Amino acid sequence: MALSKPNFSRGPRPPFKKKEAEHNINQFIRAQEVRLVGDNVEPGVYSLRDALAIAEQQELDLVEISPNAVPPVCKVTDYNKFIYEQKKKLKEIKNNAKQTVIKEIRFGPNTDSHDFEFKLKHAMKFLEDGEKVRAYVHFKGRAIVYKEQGEILLLRFAQALEEVGKVEQLPKLEGKRMFLTVAPKAGKK
Repeated sequence: MALSKPNFSRGPRPPFKKKEAEHNINQFIRAQEVRLVGDNVEPGVYSLRDALAIAEQQELDLVEISPNAVPPVCKVTDYNKFIYEQKKKLKEIKNNAKQTVIKEIRFGPNTDSHDFEFKLKHAMKFLEDGEKVRAYVHFKGRAIVYKEQGEILLLRFAQALEEVGKVEQLPKLEGKRMFLTVAPKAGKK
């Protein structure tokens, strides 16, 4: 006996739904009076009917840009162009926002002077590049008995970085690690 494939006919596809407008435009504006702004428009307070007539006369849209103001602020503009410019501004703001980068440097409680100097040079470079440095001493096993040595090491590290950075967090023991955070000085970059 042969198995037949089930017939799952869905019928015609539903129509593409257009995303709802983020702003009230044209006939969807509910206020009776609006403050009108835009190019080739005399700024002022108009009735909704007059504002719609001005927008229609220029073959543009009336867009409510500040609905919570009294009266609401509306702009005479092409809505698609308005949305495009808003997205462009948001993208520019996002690109200009700087994310803080935290670089970690690990020490042992008995780190010798050569390793200390090597890691200090790296920390200086990170701070000069505008990045934060989080130095920590990791205590393995019974090395936790040397926590005073670890604290001294981190304080010596902070003192050596005094010229290029400022201490944000003094040495603090969390579990088996003791942390110190140093941020770049404001003038340096």
